[in-house]
Amino acid sequence: MSAFTPSLPYTGAVQAVVLDWAGTAVDYGCMGPADVFVKVFAAFEIAVTVEEARQFMGLEKKEHIRSMCRLPRVAGQWQAKHGQAPDENDVERLYARTEPMMVAALADHAEPIRGLLPFVEDMRRRNVKIGSCTGYTAPMMAVLVPEAARRGYAPDGAVCSSDVPAGRPFPWMCYLNAIQLQVYPLAAMIKIGDTVSDIEEGRNAGMWTVGLTQSGNELGLPENAVEALPPDVLNRRLAAIETRYREAGANYVVRGIWDCIDVVEEIGGRLANGDHPCVCIPRVDA
Repeated sequence: MSAFTPSLPYTGAVQAVVLDWAGTAVDYGCMGPADVFVKVFAAFEIAVTVEEARQFMGLEKKEHIRSMCRLPRVAGQWQAKHGQAPDENDVERLYARTEPMMVAALADHAEPIRGLLPFVEDMRRRNVKIGSCTGYTAPMMAVLVPEAARRGYAPDGAVCSSDVPAGRPFPWMCYLNAIQLQVYPLAAMIKIGDTVSDIEEGRNAGMWTVGLTQSGNELGLPENAVEALPPDVLNRRLAAIETRYREAGANYVVRGIWDCIDVVEEIGGRLANGDHPCVCIPRVDA
């Protein structure tokens, strides 16, 4: 770790990256969790769309359910079916069904996204540490981490929502990554994710933030479906995602982890010039 004087800008190297899991590092399209939420609500005779399920992706899973229950269409169905609007007891009932279903699904959604392993190899060469964080809970990560390792991806640390007082957009998972990796200052770290809540989390932590438009939840398509889209349709949808990320304060926006080696290189140069993630102008790469 490089020492620095707080009154002066940090001009050292990038020391660590913190990657989200589903849609960023593994599970192209973030397919596993979206399907689980649809099935969980269906078990209570409530029809939710995949789009409604994806709307709150990146949040801690109980907060995700709580947010879905606040949607007028979902709350209205619940009122009609169960005689009242969903309350906290209902959130607990939904979550009790969610966790085992999510655990069961994760083993089938642990394949590294194209470009992840070369990215990790490049970070190792640069002596950049690799942290991770997620809206998944400890029982879910107990399945996902070894499955990903079996496929070649093993970050230096894995922090989940149940390890901290609150999940995204609070910065606690990023802070715990910094502690575990022994990295300081936070401006020497880069948060990479595929949801608006990832961007908000990284910004709140004082890290550089990178939003991924194509591989993750915001587009929400498996790789073969992405490749089948007409280029103009894909570009239009990615542009809308870029706009949401820019509004959330992302420093960089790229399509996937395969584009992030160059981003780390550029951030390293900007740090050397005294740039700080919280005062620089957000940028978008096509």
